[in-house]
Amino acid sequence: MNKYVLGIDGMACGACEAHVKNKIIRKMKCKKVVASHIKNNVVIFSEENFTEDDFKKILDPTGYIVTSFECLPAQKKLFGWR
Repeated sequence: MNKYVLGIDGMACGACEAHVKNKIIRKMKCKKVVASHIKNNVVIFSEENFTEDDFKKILDPTGYIVTSFECLPAQKKLFGWR
């Protein structure tokens, strides 16, 4: 399981979070997606391997810009992935 942390520029509210989250869920196989306009990031948990370009292809046409990309191994915790 991989944990992807993307820095996103352009999110200003909860509706923006929902838009980004829905775009990622529709185009990629993900277990969990959490978007935050306050932190300006999106955290994605997936068993698939993705690159920064994969996320840019999905989000750039919507106006949201990927500013950073980090891939970490996800850790299984008592109540889910972290």
